[in-house]
Amino acid sequence: MTGKRMVVTGGAGFLGSHLCERLLEDGHAVLCVDNFLTGVPDNVGHLLGDDGFVLRRVDVSEPIHVDGPVDAVLHLASPASPVDYLRLPIHTLRAGSLGTLNALELAAEKHARFLLASTSETYGDPQVHPQPETYWGNVNPVGPRSVYDEAKRFAEASTAAYRRSMGVNTGIVRIFNTYGPRMRPHDGRAIPTFIDQALAGRPLTVAGDGSQTRSVCYVDDLIDGLVRMLDADHPGPVNIGNPHELTVLELAETVLELTGSRSEICYVPRPVDDPVLRRPDITVARTALGWEPEVGLTDGLLRTIAWFRDCSAVLQAAAR
Repeated sequence: MTGKRMVVTGGAGFLGSHLCERLLEDGHAVLCVDNFLTGVPDNVGHLLGDDGFVLRRVDVSEPIHVDGPVDAVLHLASPASPVDYLRLPIHTLRAGSLGTLNALELAAEKHARFLLASTSETYGDPQVHPQPETYWGNVNPVGPRSVYDEAKRFAEASTAAYRRSMGVNTGIVRIFNTYGPRMRPHDGRAIPTFIDQALAGRPLTVAGDGSQTRSVCYVDDLIDGLVRMLDADHPGPVNIGNPHELTVLELAETVLELTGSRSEICYVPRPVDDPVLRRPDITVARTALGWEPEVGLTDGLLRTIAWFRDCSAVLQAAAR
């Protein structure tokens, strides 16, 4: 798809802003919509001078009206970090339910390709490892994390229903833990938390004993997977994530090493329903999309640390 018009919901968020940037680089026009509940205009401020980029304040839980043709709707709008969706449970449920239905209606109206950014959280605390797309998951439907997990599961069901019953050209990607520049220091996810703590000389707070595992993917790789899925006309779901698995404690120790920080590690209680294991089976992504991650952990973390350092220097200069 070249020279097309794209609508990106949640486009001012961490992933959304990187996606808008990539789509513009690929020659597309981008309408970025966001209600700025967790996304921030500064994430896409550098794109505002591009003639192909438009930013609109829109709450996707209300009907989405767009004049003119649309070739693809990429639905990323939702609080995505535990801190956000636990603080904003109703907003999260609305984004996953009403927001998804409204984005699907826009795609149906415009005869556009629809891409849903779902999540590995649909697998819950998995009892199958690694997790293939055929695994139905182990989710607590009434636990505190269910507002995000079940919202995304509903979003997937809605996307599949629009494909089957209305012929909408839909695709579903299940995004595993992703990191990189533009993450907020206090969004509650492990990597930005560890980097922020290490650079400030504060103790790194590891949940539980740190033996729970995660598989983390650098943002450039993730965005490449989304773009390939957009172009592939594949229905999904397709896992997009880095299959390199490590413990949360190992992740904290790696951040300490790469930042040169002398911070200590301290242990805090694990959140309710925190998954014990997390690693994607990316066989489908490899075979159907020709995709697999290329950025190694050390390289990705160094890029992210450098961005956090730059942001800290800018804030310190502004405070003088």
